[in-house]
Amino acid sequence: QVRLVESGGDLVQPGGSLKLSCAASENIFNFNTMRWYRQAPGKERAFVAKITVGGTVDYADSVKGRFAISRDGNKKTLYLQMNSLKPEDTAVYYCYANILSREYWGQGTQVTVSS
Repeated sequence: QVRLVESGGDLVQPGGSLKLSCAASENIFNFNTMRWYRQAPGKERAFVAKITVGGTVDYADSVKGRFAISRDGNKKTLYLQMNSLKPEDTAVYYCYANILSREYWGQGTQVTVSS
């Protein structure tokens, strides 16, 4: 059973930075893609960033230039570096991975951007 465990969420001031981690229970290069999603209060879960097994990355327009997705195969961990944070980035952030049609989700980590 694949497990994904997020960490790193916190309360941060506007303009600050935060780095999220997603630890996987198996070799992350088994996954076709790994992604970050977020869900703000009262809103649907939304795509944030993606990295494919080949290393291609993609971002939601709202985070381009501020967020960076990366991974460490040795640590079996996916990261999301978040800079220039805004109050509208406040959400629960979820890690996602898929192997073809099989999808896996983490439990989420709370990020709050507020002064």
